[in-house]
Amino acid sequence: MFNTPLPTLNELPSSRQLLRSTAIALITAIALLVTVVMPSEYAIDPTGAGRVLGLTQMGELKITLAQEAAADAAVSPPGATTPAQAPAQEAPQVQVAARPAAESVSEPKPALKTDEMTVTLKPGEAREIKLDMLNNAKVSYEWSTTGGPVNHDTHGEPYNGAEGYFHSYRKGQQVTGDKGEFTAIFDGTHGWFWRNRSNGDVTITLKTTGEYLNVKRLI
Repeated sequence: MFNTPLPTLNELPSSRQLLRSTAIALITAIALLVTVVMPSEYAIDPTGAGRVLGLTQMGELKITLAQEAAADAAVSPPGATTPAQAPAQEAPQVQVAARPAAESVSEPKPALKTDEMTVTLKPGEAREIKLDMLNNAKVSYEWSTTGGPVNHDTHGEPYNGAEGYFHSYRKGQQVTGDKGEFTAIFDGTHGWFWRNRSNGDVTITLKTTGEYLNVKRLI
């Protein structure tokens, strides 16, 4: 039934060879856990390799965003209406009854908001400024640093979104400023995360103009 002869005892791997292969596999798994998984998922980097590869920064950002989401959930009482939920619930009334009344009064469109904020980061510190924005709202911004470069991530998080979910509009490492414009892709908080990786204090000045509801400093 078999065209290939069975291996002899001499051809089978010895117990020593099996133990050696198992040890190599175990050491490889531990090395990947320490240098890749722990830095990227938990910001734990005992060897320093994760920071060189940029994995530790990724883990720190994940932890920060998860903490922010948990803090927002703790502050908002159950059943509370977020700024983004009110328009969605009132939409049928606006179209059927409220809109003609508004048109008859001819109320002017609210002016765009303009704000300027300054934050100072000590070595290793992170700060975040967020805007409450509705879907398709636009904002233009410009920020610059004094004292050195920073790492940044311009991103947004939906109201009541899945834990840890965020959308990144723009990011960079070791830069002294950025400017541009983005359009919110969902109702939620949208803004900037900075971290100071230098050995001295860094001051960031942010200027915003756009269709946002408010501006707030989170951390």
